[in-house]
Amino acid sequence: MLPYAQETFSDAEREVLRRYFTNLDGPVFALVNLPEVVKGALFARYSRSAKSLRRLFLDEFVEDLDVAGDAGLDATVGVARAEALYSRVFNDYGDDSVAQLGGVHLACEQASNLLTKILERGRLMAYLEQSTRYIPYSTRLASGHYRYYRDPEILDSPLGARYVGDMDRMFDTYAALLPKLQAHLMRRHPKPAGVGDLAYRRSVKARALDALRGLLPAAALSNVGIYGSGQSFELLLLRMRSDPLPEARRYAELMLEELRKVIPSFLSRIDRPERGGKWAAYLGGRRRETAAVVGQLWPGREPPAGELAPPGISLDLVDHDPQGEEKVLVAICYPFSGRSEAETARRVARLSEAERARLFDAYVGERTNRRHRPGRAFERTAYRFDVVSDYGSFRDLQRHRMLTVDWQPLGVSLGWSVPEVVAEAGLGDPFRESVERSAELYGALQEAFPERAAYAVALAFNVRYSLQLSAREVMHVTELRSSPQGHPAYRRIAQEMHRLIAEQAGHRMIARAMTFVDHGEPELGRLGAETASERRRTPDRAAKGH
Repeated sequence: MLPYAQETFSDAEREVLRRYFTNLDGPVFALVNLPEVVKGALFARYSRSAKSLRRLFLDEFVEDLDVAGDAGLDATVGVARAEALYSRVFNDYGDDSVAQLGGVHLACEQASNLLTKILERGRLMAYLEQSTRYIPYSTRLASGHYRYYRDPEILDSPLGARYVGDMDRMFDTYAALLPKLQAHLMRRHPKPAGVGDLAYRRSVKARALDALRGLLPAAALSNVGIYGSGQSFELLLLRMRSDPLPEARRYAELMLEELRKVIPSFLSRIDRPERGGKWAAYLGGRRRETAAVVGQLWPGREPPAGELAPPGISLDLVDHDPQGEEKVLVAICYPFSGRSEAETARRVARLSEAERARLFDAYVGERTNRRHRPGRAFERTAYRFDVVSDYGSFRDLQRHRMLTVDWQPLGVSLGWSVPEVVAEAGLGDPFRESVERSAELYGALQEAFPERAAYAVALAFNVRYSLQLSAREVMHVTELRSSPQGHPAYRRIAQEMHRLIAEQAGHRMIARAMTFVDHGEPELGRLGAETASERRRTPDRAAKGH
């Protein structure tokens, strides 16, 4: 069983919760008997709240819902009847086609940052993860412990006391620096005229949390809301069952237990040796054998690296199609040309530069906001980037589902850097001391717990990963992640992607279409967004008499 800080609810609260949540005591549970819009709103609020989903539901949602008619409901009733129905449908229509049509909202709480990356790997699912930029990790769990994963086998080993002690000290440093950095930011950036107090305080807090999240270890816990079909959950669970991280394998069983309460037959293949058993064995076997061969070809480990100069980020455009813009133009013309693709390509090749620009501009049009993106012709060409960035930035970029991402194990060999604003505040020394403690604990864990040593690695450490994405997706990623409210580290990555597409790939028309890439350097990046949010809330409060 996973270590889990269990919540307590009153009898009256449990009476309400049992109607809508498949269990009241574990870290994984499904939402049922609620309107889809309520489940979506719950997950949206979840990402910016330190509360568990069940507590959030009780504190912020129940009063606005008419639950009187639901008193006879029970989230766990009806499984046997559903099982019989689904089995009959499967026999008539086939597993995969039906398993794509039944969806579940599943809450996954108190998952380490290593596990959240595994949970969020699938393309055909939707995720909301608790954000390190809105929620201070100085608060503790109901158990009184800081919010980090306590692997039972590490705790039972001779390294257990050191693991807890070093982790606690990392969180102590984070908690001590947070108010100091906020005070520094308020001195450096006084509240502008016309900006509300709430918007100003929130933007300062977000900037401080952004800068200090690098102190948090990868063991730091997060809550993740997942929505997916039966088929996508099946694929996720098979991957998790074959994963080398014990936490992932344990968590898979908790997820399967809850999913069987709502979509039982959709997951019937997982436990069948000739289906799910062979599938999981195949996935695990390929990983182990590939790692073994690569280890033989490139033996030895890189020595640990120390502090790097900010920003400590590198990004290389390692692959692109020199004919990419030409192919995009062909794809633009194809639906309207009435000709084969080969004929269309020959005609496009004869176009003048002015004709190409006219055609391209007609397709892109006037984009009045970043959500106005051109169509799938932009998927005709792609770019592959090799990235080294802090693990915190990787977490944010990895969640984009329409790209291909692969990453190397998290360690300490690629170095780290002190955020500039932390150094300016005179807090660089305690920041360094905490990150170095993280590296020492990682080294101590490596021999006995090679897969779990990464729990100790601070999010400030760099990780290497590749991103491969179409021109359409790179437009989405660069425009979203370069926005002023974004984290400074991933803003630099988005800006550099845009520059390399224009200058190295020479795809200047495509780069020019990305009109909402922001190359500025805002100081309090979330101030504009928080001010706009405060304006939207003001009429709501007035309407309610506040």
